[in-house]
Amino acid sequence: MAFRIALSGLEAASTDLDVTGNNIANVSTSGFKESRAEFADIYSTSIQDLGTQSAGRGTRVARIAQQFSQGTIEFTSNNLDLAINGEGFFILGDDQGSRYYTRSGAFGVDREGYIVNHAGQRLQVYDAVAGSGGTTTFDTGALVDMQLELQPSPPNATTEISAGINLNAALDLPTSATFSIADPNSYNSATSITVYDSLGEAHTATLYFGKTSTANQWNVRMAVAVNDTTTTVVGPETVTFDSAGALSLPASGILSFSPYAFTNGAANMSVDVDFNTATQYAGEFGVNDLSQDGYASGRLNGIDVDDTGVVFARFTNGRSTSLGKVVLAKFNNPDGLGQEGGNNWNETFDSGDAQLGEAGTASFGVIQSGALELSNVDVATQLVKLIVAQRNFQANAKVISTSDQVTQAVINIR
Repeated sequence: MAFRIALSGLEAASTDLDVTGNNIANVSTSGFKESRAEFADIYSTSIQDLGTQSAGRGTRVARIAQQFSQGTIEFTSNNLDLAINGEGFFILGDDQGSRYYTRSGAFGVDREGYIVNHAGQRLQVYDAVAGSGGTTTFDTGALVDMQLELQPSPPNATTEISAGINLNAALDLPTSATFSIADPNSYNSATSITVYDSLGEAHTATLYFGKTSTANQWNVRMAVAVNDTTTTVVGPETVTFDSAGALSLPASGILSFSPYAFTNGAANMSVDVDFNTATQYAGEFGVNDLSQDGYASGRLNGIDVDDTGVVFARFTNGRSTSLGKVVLAKFNNPDGLGQEGGNNWNETFDSGDAQLGEAGTASFGVIQSGALELSNVDVATQLVKLIVAQRNFQANAKVISTSDQVTQAVINIR
């Protein structure tokens, strides 16, 4: 019997060595969670042994328990490296419709623009849905593969200019009665801004301001260079200020200029100029704010992920578009997850059903872009466990050696 008891101890110590060795081997594996061998003693359960004191029958491996403690977050230079600080798991999908869960957020982009891990499994997200007023919501009813927009961002024609300027109330009327952009004596002040047509081509728009004989009133003209040789001037429209220098007319603060016709095939462009923040004070002409709402087409320039998991595509035209929101999963019993290898787990009966949610809610955790969660293995602790397992193995081997000597002595009795 001692042989069998010691043999069970050898098997248990060997399993302990295997588990500890696997922990040490994966000390640099992103998102790896260490395991520990847990043992249970063995006692006879035969009818003859009931109610008697038994020496026991050895030990067995009760389970190999995973330890889902938080790993250290290490920052990287890749925005698609994602780390979770919390209980959540990233969700991955493959071409077969299978679903996997991982803590390893080392992602990249494949040839079709999908965000994938090293095995080509695709990151699952809630799809972005354009809402009213330019807002974006997310369809939380289904998971989709995260795919980047590889096509250029479309242009947007300028429709409004915001002109936060100060017109000098102390200026005299222009000395030239007939307006000409080539004659600076025919206007008092001017400022320029770049605008865009419907094809995304840039043009220079210049606002010209000329004081009129009516008190506190100014003529406003707009000139847009529609091609390399032609500049089209529209206006004048008038703005009027009160005695305190605040805009009084038009009441809406908006001047609408008639359409510009382009020769490059772009649609005619009409522009509203917002003067609500304009003033007329006795001081130098000044531009406090001058902006417009158009932009050119742009190429994909980078990807950002915020701490709630929203994936943004950045384009060279300065635009940023929401592409989706990373979905996280958590489990009532993560220790019960099945190990798939490749840094993945699968859902089991013991783990319970996956609960889907978003970063920053409940206990799913937050997402850190440009970072990876390191293995939670403590090498120093594992080395100590390695020594203990080795001693256990040696001690059980000594039991076998001693039992062999006893047996041999019995055999040698004459």
